[in-house]
This record gives sequence, structure tokens and C-alpha cells, in this order.
Amino acid sequence: MNKYHAEHTWVRIEGDTALVGITQHAQDTLGDIVFVDFAPVGTTAAQGTVAGVVESVKAAADVHMPATVEILEHNEALRADPSLANSDPEGAGWFYKVKLNNAAELDGLMDDAAYQGITG
Repeated sequence: MNKYHAEHTWVRIEGDTALVGITQHAQDTLGDIVFVDFAPVGTTAAQGTVAGVVESVKAAADVHMPATVEILEHNEALRADPSLANSDPEGAGWFYKVKLNNAAELDGLMDDAAYQGITG
């Protein structure tokens, strides 16, 4: 189950790690994604801080971390084929595999129903 940050990113716990990516709403707003730029592996990013950039044919947007994390891995498939962020933004189009530094921050994120409420 995903939890959502107001800056249109999601986080999903998978065992001892989590995946982070942009939401369906974010990719709908951006249009065809043509480039992604990742923060370096090993970076510690605080909740809400910018940890990457996604560029589309319409605009560029910052990728904000939904929780305080240490970045363990990038999705190299997304770097090779940025359109994965359009075709499967909450699946194969994930951006980061991370280690959560403060799991309690997840309590302040939105569940699917709450996120749908702010995006329509």
C-alpha cells in the first residue's frame, strides 16, 4: 500500500526498504516524460526536500522525498526509458529504493483516499 506526500510522490514499504516515485496525478500533469535526474546513491534526503528532477515535453518538476531516507538505489530502467514514469508511475516507474530514517513520518502522509481527495 502506498502512502502519499502532498508534493505528488509516493512511498511503499517493501520489507526493510521502501520504493519512492511520482504519482499517477504527477505524470498526468507533466505529460510525456523524457528525462529523469536522480540524487546520488548514499544521499540522505529529509522529508519534503528535492531529491531529483523529472522533465517532460511540457515542464520540469522537482521530485520531493515523502519521508527522510537514505538513497540505496536508482531505477536504472527508468533512466534508460523515462516513459516508464508515464506508463507505470506507481510500479515499474519507481525512482528510488530507500532506507527509511524515521518510519514515524509515514503516519503524517496520506492514504489513497486522502490523496484522491486533493487531486480530484
